[in-house]
Amino acid sequence: MRESQRAGQNRRAAGAIMGAAVGDALGAPYEFKPSQGVTLTGTEADLIGGGSFGWDPGEWTDDTAMMIPELMMRASARWNSDEVVRAWRQWARTARDVGNQTRAVLGALGPDATTADAAAAARAFHESTGRSGGNGSLMRTAPWGIGQGTAPSGRINPKRALSYALSAREQSSWTHYDPQAGDACVLWSVMIHQAVTYGVVDVDAALAALPDERREAWRERLAAAASGRPGDFPKNGWVVHALQAAWAALNRAGLDVADAQTATPRAFRLALQEAINAGGDTDTVAAITGALAGAMCGADSIPLGWQRRVHGWGGEGVVLTLTDLGKLALAARRWGSGDNYGPFNELRWERRIDYSRFRGTGVVVKHPHDDGVWLGGVGALDALPDAVDAVVSLCRVGTEQVPARIAPGNRVEAWLIDREAEYENPHLEFVMGEAADAVARLRAAGKTVLLHCVAAESRTPAVAVAYAVRHLGVRGDQAEADVAGVLGGPIRNAVLGAVARRAGGAI
Repeated sequence: MRESQRAGQNRRAAGAIMGAAVGDALGAPYEFKPSQGVTLTGTEADLIGGGSFGWDPGEWTDDTAMMIPELMMRASARWNSDEVVRAWRQWARTARDVGNQTRAVLGALGPDATTADAAAAARAFHESTGRSGGNGSLMRTAPWGIGQGTAPSGRINPKRALSYALSAREQSSWTHYDPQAGDACVLWSVMIHQAVTYGVVDVDAALAALPDERREAWRERLAAAASGRPGDFPKNGWVVHALQAAWAALNRAGLDVADAQTATPRAFRLALQEAINAGGDTDTVAAITGALAGAMCGADSIPLGWQRRVHGWGGEGVVLTLTDLGKLALAARRWGSGDNYGPFNELRWERRIDYSRFRGTGVVVKHPHDDGVWLGGVGALDALPDAVDAVVSLCRVGTEQVPARIAPGNRVEAWLIDREAEYENPHLEFVMGEAADAVARLRAAGKTVLLHCVAAESRTPAVAVAYAVRHLGVRGDQAEADVAGVLGGPIRNAVLGAVARRAGGAI
């Protein structure tokens, strides 16, 4: 696989899972209400919490919680699908919000239940009620679409799509017997797989994964949604209207799934806004929307203000951040790689990133224009100045790499790659501006911030310059010279440097 393919696929795979969680957390306060006319700003202020179940600001709901065991299974060499059903059953015993149909099915299972037992309980529920077409399996289907796909760029592999279709339909059957629920999961999972693998979606190829007798009906449903508004499909607790509302939200936001150039941070934000303003089952419609929008736009399209606050259930006794969830998604994408096993807090792959081969990682100096901002390499995390109580990371870090005294809400991790190729950072100006703004918001909250990358040679000085230009009123050339003075050299990455100098403009 070409490096450009791998880089894009990783950020889009993480984006699919993180996007679903963000939509879930944003939509949760508005669930069961008519359209509220929400305007999303891309900041922490959007995450208001509350709602019918009293969510904390930024807390995800059952939509994301049910994805966690699926992701853990795919990230672990020891878990299997029966363990997923058992984890759902255990979670549902104390969870605040579980769909009525899902709760009924899981409540009928014993502690040693298998997927076959769950499917039988789902069928029994359908036969006793005459319906089982809720959206509860569609909301959790994203993990089945993010797996590895290495077909040549730009060409859809029908065999690969079929394998994802079969997996998506099977996981739907564990709680939802209705074939329409399975169809919706097939369609959305295949589209997510296409978006992650190729950066675009081939709708005809996705529809081809459906049974012949129902394919045209779904084509007509997508066409109606593409020309409508999310609110035109008000019964969005039903899986068909939920999918149509999400498809309408993507189109209303200007996100053309056949055109990668439309997959922008703005389109991602507007798609979630449109989904929430549909009213009704807002968390689920926004989660479904966020999964495909994130698979198109990538993790680097998600505002850092949202990333800083979104969190939720990650297993018994475990709270995950959105960044944790993105790392879990990438481990799941590798399907059982490394020595991963067991529940999330026993997975080893994300505890600490080894940067020992790099030189100069221990540097730590004060920003020349703000004494409350320290600039450094990743080694500064191991000797963090006592005054520092917030960290903005511009490189990958493990969950145990940032000292535990730094509260999760005071940790920010930007998806910024220290390479000059355009495909590495397709939303570079957005991410640079977001990182600079994250420093400014933490400073406004009275925090002393460490801004770091690996060795403080490219990303750290670039964002330090952008922060000075954007928030402190310093000219770009002056800020660059002053930052170079304290770090002992100019910004090594010329592309980052150029963006940094103009960071005071519209980003």
